[in-house]
Amino acid sequence: MTSALAQAVAQAFAGQGPLAQADTHFRPRAGQVAMAQAVAQVIQDGGALVAEAGTGVGKTFAYLVPALLSGQRLLVSTATKALQDQLFLRDLPRVQAALGVPVRAALLKGRSSYLCLERLERACRGVPGQLLDPQWLRALARVQQWARGTRSGDLDELPGLDEATPVLPLITSTRDNCLGAACPHASTCHVNRARADALAADVVVVNHHLFFADLALRTAGVAELLPRARVVVFDEAHQLCDTGLQFTGLQVGTGALRAFARDALAEGLAQARGLAPWLPLATALEDAVRGLRQAAGVQPEGARLPWQEALPQGVPASAWHQAMQCLGQACASLVAALGMLQDKAPALAQLHVRGTGLMQRMAHFAVPGVPGAVRWLDVGTQLRFVESPPDIADTMRALMQPVAGTPATAWIFTSATLGGDATLRWFTGPCGVEDARILRVESPFDYARQAALYVPPDMPPPSSSAAHSQAVAALAGDAALRLGGRTMVLTTTRRALHAIGAALQERLAGQGLTVLVQGQQPRHLLLQRLRQGGAVLVGAGSFWEGVDVPGDALQLLVIDKLPFAPPDDPLAQARAQRLEAAGRSAFREHALPEAAVALQQGAGRLIRHEADRGVLVVCDTRLRTMGYGKRLRAALPPMQWLASEAEFAQALQGLGSG
Repeated sequence: MTSALAQAVAQAFAGQGPLAQADTHFRPRAGQVAMAQAVAQVIQDGGALVAEAGTGVGKTFAYLVPALLSGQRLLVSTATKALQDQLFLRDLPRVQAALGVPVRAALLKGRSSYLCLERLERACRGVPGQLLDPQWLRALARVQQWARGTRSGDLDELPGLDEATPVLPLITSTRDNCLGAACPHASTCHVNRARADALAADVVVVNHHLFFADLALRTAGVAELLPRARVVVFDEAHQLCDTGLQFTGLQVGTGALRAFARDALAEGLAQARGLAPWLPLATALEDAVRGLRQAAGVQPEGARLPWQEALPQGVPASAWHQAMQCLGQACASLVAALGMLQDKAPALAQLHVRGTGLMQRMAHFAVPGVPGAVRWLDVGTQLRFVESPPDIADTMRALMQPVAGTPATAWIFTSATLGGDATLRWFTGPCGVEDARILRVESPFDYARQAALYVPPDMPPPSSSAAHSQAVAALAGDAALRLGGRTMVLTTTRRALHAIGAALQERLAGQGLTVLVQGQQPRHLLLQRLRQGGAVLVGAGSFWEGVDVPGDALQLLVIDKLPFAPPDDPLAQARAQRLEAAGRSAFREHALPEAAVALQQGAGRLIRHEADRGVLVVCDTRLRTMGYGKRLRAALPPMQWLASEAEFAQALQGLGSG
């Protein structure tokens, strides 16, 4: 028998239903309706649904409509804050207005997204070394003016204030430096207010980082919301495992140690000047951190050094152990001074607790790791010690365990890319949802008409990195000149990003095109400039996902090589070992599906609407020549295949004339 909810969902998506009446551009799509009905079913029965919905299906409406019509409390977690804002500010209000469902909605982000009134006051009193910095002063003045009128305190309300703004860490709090109930602004705290709003709401929108961080710490927020939510949706769920792993293990970084030293110096001088040698103590810790970085030796930025024995792989033993000992002593001395004076001020007591926690985490990495866990050293602008389980399966199984005497929760996991095979095993296994119902909905776009795929047959192998990057830049530059820009290049490494970006800037100098390279401007400004036309954008990492440039502004997408994970990645190695030990193929069941998902995500930047047209170029001949290339091509949308350079040139000409 068809349930009342299923009937209401069918009516909502009908040709003359409320969605169509609210938006003249709305058209019923069979795939969207199928997904909405599957969501309605799991809301009614409880359990888990894993739905892979191709680009253009409209998965957001497909889960929002049945969830809102059910009248159940809804918690939605998205991959990024940008998607979170889009859902809360655009999609949710549209669906709510169309359906006429009165719900109270709330947006909840991590504390670093909210203005801290206490730290703003301190920043206004001056920060040593930054008082004369014009950029710092201008940014602080903008924040001060905005702070007088904001209710939410959400810093995303301030345009142009991106994560790289130097004032940001000084006006936001972290779990470590928050004064909690002892803060004089506790009653007007924006973080506390956001959490209170979320606890009182019918629909709450969070992000994956906050979801797992909050659960790991069991702080007010998601940990309190989750038991009350009857419907939980993870949008862009393909990022769930990687995000969850950041919070299910143990981490400590040299950046946290340096921040602790700076904060201890500032508070010591402000609250207990003359009672301890604050400057020498803080300087000793800063020097010890630098010494540890030097002891790690010369390592490529972004490297993950496996840590299976007493120290990270490839690190000189004597220098490392000596540096770790110096670091421990310097940290202990500063913590001891704070302990002697913690009764002088709440800030000193909080710093003592914070320093003690840092020491405990550092001490954990001085002994062998937890059996079954993966340990490594992240090398970047800072060193980060990481110990993690290989996946989040156990965490999710415990989280989703039914509670006796309460209605069954509906768990919905959805994304455009979740593995490429019928069982979506790449996703369901690491996330612990092997028993979930699986639904795969194809994209409604006519890719054979709208898009074409070209793999240059004479491209140098990716292993010859310099020659390969030059060849990618040459192809992208020549094609961009034919199109008048309208081009984006996605790279798999930072090294390729810089090499291709520099080569394109040299090649197109004086040609009337702007070459935009990730890192040279904030991400939103780069995308805004690309949409204006006459530009080529080179990006890596975050540009593979969440980029929406519909229409003619993007018609050529170039991917430098197949996005296989580095073979020496410690997590990839641990997962491969587990699969091989179980008699399964690590390449076929993990490395290949992971590359397919990444490739699908990157390719998904090209066609965003029914009227879009474009060409995807993958500059990696393995897609033509290797046996697994056929499987990766099958994971891509069914685009027209361009067999030769002549056909590629003809396709570009067609785009240019269009």
